[in-house]
Amino acid sequence: MSQSATELHNSAIIIDAVCPLLDDRERIADYQAGGVTVIAPTVSSLENAETTLRTIGAWHKLLRERDDLMLIRTAADIRRAKAAGKTGIIMHFQGPGAIEDSVDLIDAYKVLGVGIIQLAYNLKNLIGDGCEERTDAGLSRFGVQVVERMNSARIIVDCAHTGVQTTLDAIKHSSAPVIISHANAKSVHPSPRNISDELIKAIAENGGTIGVVGFPGFVSSDKRPTLDQFIDHIAYMGDLVGTQHVTLGIDYYTGQFPYVDDAIAMKQYQQYLAEGIWTAKAYPEPPHYYPAGIETPKTMPALTKRLLERGFTEADIRKIYGENLLRIYETVWGD
Repeated sequence: MSQSATELHNSAIIIDAVCPLLDDRERIADYQAGGVTVIAPTVSSLENAETTLRTIGAWHKLLRERDDLMLIRTAADIRRAKAAGKTGIIMHFQGPGAIEDSVDLIDAYKVLGVGIIQLAYNLKNLIGDGCEERTDAGLSRFGVQVVERMNSARIIVDCAHTGVQTTLDAIKHSSAPVIISHANAKSVHPSPRNISDELIKAIAENGGTIGVVGFPGFVSSDKRPTLDQFIDHIAYMGDLVGTQHVTLGIDYYTGQFPYVDDAIAMKQYQQYLAEGIWTAKAYPEPPHYYPAGIETPKTMPALTKRLLERGFTEADIRKIYGENLLRIYETVWGD
């Protein structure tokens, strides 16, 4: 990597906003090795409140025990973490199971440090429809209450994995910018989990951001997507709505290559299909190889090098890596 790319990577605030790989907390070291400033473990998805509280408690214990980690509650916390050489932790829900049927739980989670809640995970729930549901009916009345309470509690509304109409309804009813933490451009690769130009524009027009994903089935039809195919989604969305609306939500996870044996990955995959959480159309069979060059978080500097080679400016890279999400965090959480 060139000196300029190295300097840029080391000095930039880098936020990977979707990190289910951190179900294995030993993998924090992989993100640190790759120079990532802030990581967002998936502390809940479809799990109920009791299970989620146990997970949040375990994270707080880890944060208390490790001086190299820092809970992120505000945008200023991220700047402090960068200056101190610490790794910031943002608690992220990849689904609203933990809300159950009580909007009051939203306030409780905010106090515990939860900063972002996703409204659906592919399926229908009490709030609205997921992106792979048979219907797309939009927000329920309860869903409107959830969005309004999230606004009041200053939790970011995330519409990744969420149906189109549910997302548009969330934008309509939210007083703060709505984001899509991780989704690629359907015009670049037509996965059911990717989003249309219209939805990309709607998120941008409401002041939100879209995080580019490395999960291979969302990048291309190739079993082993290239780094350029990943960057193609960044370039496309940047050309469509401006790089100020593009972020990273790479979505490294414990079931990917090289973190798990192929047989175990396949067993987990078959379970997800049987439970209806995933569909074969959106999620190809494992092994899941992330884009060549950034197969794991350890190798993130390769992305900086290639973005520069592709003609992205240092200013654009800094925005995509962290400044765009910092803007959202300042708006919703405060500074």
